Amino acid sequence: MWYGFIRAFFFSNYFYGVCVMALSIEASLQQGFGLNQPVYYLLLFAGTVVYYTSAYTQDHSYALQNQRNRWFLHHKKSVFYSQWGTSLLFIIATAIFLQQHYLTILEMEGKEWLMLLLFPLIAFGYNSSIRFPIKQFNLRKIGWLKPFVIGFVWCGVVTVYPLLFKSLEVGQHYHPGLTNWLFVLQNAFFISILCILFDIKDYAADHNSALKTFVVRLGLRKTIFHIIFPLVFVGFLFFILFALNRHLPLIIILINTVPFLLLIIVSWSMQRRKTILYYLAIIDGLMFVKAACGIIGSLLLK
Repeated sequence: MWYGFIRAFFFSNYFYGVCVMALSIEASLQQGFGLNQPVYYLLLFAGTVVYYTSAYTQDHSYALQNQRNRWFLHHKKSVFYSQWGTSLLFIIATAIFLQQHYLTILEMEGKEWLMLLLFPLIAFGYNSSIRFPIKQFNLRKIGWLKPFVIGFVWCGVVTVYPLLFKSLEVGQHYHPGLTNWLFVLQNAFFISILCILFDIKDYAADHNSALKTFVVRLGLRKTIFHIIFPLVFVGFLFFILFALNRHLPLIIILINTVPFLLLIIVSWSMQRRKTILYYLAIIDGLMFVKAACGIIGSLLLK
């Protein structure tokens, strides 16, 4: 029973919804902003679940090899009701937010509109089942670029959006500075690394479909030692620069170092094949761990 519940929680993408809310809360606190209104987090959770569920229900390219896709095929009815429910929640939350802040939205500057629209447009361009009208334009088919596209979209949603929407809530314009961009880059590298680790799971399918991901091009060990470890160092460097700009005390820096250390440990463990739940619970779980460490550090700072 519990195993079935755990599988449903991870396979149905609800965990992604939890992670996106947790990372958004962390981003607000770490950058010195107040938290958003509850309706914003409902909008964010529902939108994330709807997007990922739509991708998995419409893309059957890995159906025979992917345990998660098989779960979707065997639970079509429950997935259907879940998708309708979360879609309705997204529509209601969006309508409430628009009703409350439409005047501020109409006064948004060009740069703010760019930040608002850029990330969903790239997300639609990436997904093989939700693509731009230009049929040939599909970011997902560029294997080496794929993890960075996902990392870019995620860092925008969980790092830029919370501050942009908070500015809308209080009737101000959002003008990110150097500190904000350093935090964006830190999140972008962290999540991109997780995506590269996830490509290890899809090595066989990507190899058969000639999708040249890092692990297909370089092999497992070279991907870990020549790509992942250097990227962990770069991501951590951006965090240190962010911490110095924010004048964070040593104890806060040490707490926020934990996710990067765990990222190295998990990357090392990838030299042995893992189950799909390992990838979802442990690898994606590092996003939740990062958020938790950041939130704890921010609360201690206060």
